[in-house]
Amino acid sequence: MRILHTSDWHLGRSFHRVGLLDAQRAFVDHLVRTARERSVDAVLVAGDVYDRAVPPLAAVELFDEALHRLAGIGVPTVMISGNHDSARRLGVGARLIDRAGIHLRTDPASCGTPVVLADEHGDVALYGLPYLEPALVKDTLGARAAGHAAVLEAAMDRVRADLAARPAGTRSVVLAHAFVSGGAASDSERDITVGGVAAVPPETFDGVDYAALGHLHGCQTINERVRYSGSPLAYSFSEADHRKTMWLVDLGADGSVTGERVDCPVPRPLARLRGRLDELLEDPALERHEESWTEVTLTDSVRPDDPMARLARRFPHVLSLVFEPDRAPEDDLASYAQRLRGRSDRQIAEDFVAHVRGGHGPDEHERAVLTDALDAVRLDRTEREEAAR
Repeated sequence: MRILHTSDWHLGRSFHRVGLLDAQRAFVDHLVRTARERSVDAVLVAGDVYDRAVPPLAAVELFDEALHRLAGIGVPTVMISGNHDSARRLGVGARLIDRAGIHLRTDPASCGTPVVLADEHGDVALYGLPYLEPALVKDTLGARAAGHAAVLEAAMDRVRADLAARPAGTRSVVLAHAFVSGGAASDSERDITVGGVAAVPPETFDGVDYAALGHLHGCQTINERVRYSGSPLAYSFSEADHRKTMWLVDLGADGSVTGERVDCPVPRPLARLRGRLDELLEDPALERHEESWTEVTLTDSVRPDDPMARLARRFPHVLSLVFEPDRAPEDDLASYAQRLRGRSDRQIAEDFVAHVRGGHGPDEHERAVLTDALDAVRLDRTEREEAAR
């Protein structure tokens, strides 16, 4: 059986205020075309279909279009809710939509009830485990504790119990939305930590042939049977080095797994640039990034004038600007009192200016302003002390 594993569509999300709906629509086109041209038997979507619980209307319309197109080419689709989704909203009409071959699995209580498909080698049971918020599903699943590992283990106990009652040779696939140990996170996933612990061990999925994971946005292989597809688009600059793909997985007659990464369309490449402003504006090696969405970290010791506008003339798609001035190393072991000992108020003020400017102290005019300000403070303090006598 050939499976197309994807996740984390985040329909309705933007990238630093740049709308991504057209790029997400291009991904849906790519998904449907791949499913048709590569003779896919089932599409799996492992959560975070939407970016928020109440998505914008345009995102809902795109989701509706995706379901109609997948149903139209006759490819069964199994989809679970993620931590960004509203399970109740995503699951509306699930039993009716089942008839069209679109299987929405959003109810934790039903995680042990699979979608059963068949190929020439027999049945394949596909179990959808929606995102399991520990405090909300502990009692429903009979988990031993209100933690991610405990509730997911309880859900998998239901999966294994159902699988054990099926005919010998039944192959199995689990969809889950979780943070599995060994996975690499990025800046764009929402934290799901509970009690300081978010990760679950990959052994949680022992007993099934393939675990199709969602939540982490980088495509990665935890082991040959436990994989993340990653998001089809980049949603933060921390993903600049990601290769955005889907997994095309072939499940053999004996439950063996082989996987191929299928590249997703890239609306615009990402670039993270770092250096002094003048260097970034003049370096010919950066020409290849002039059409990229760009994050720039400036290391100038003094903040340049109008840096965003100047950068935009060369990099018209610059979206993020960070300042990290190069500074001389400080003695971290010296206490604040030790650093101030023996220094006048004016020297302390001038040192502060030099600190925030990366070593460049005030000029003559600024020194005069500081002196006038300090003199005014001393005069005011003296007058108040005399008035109090």
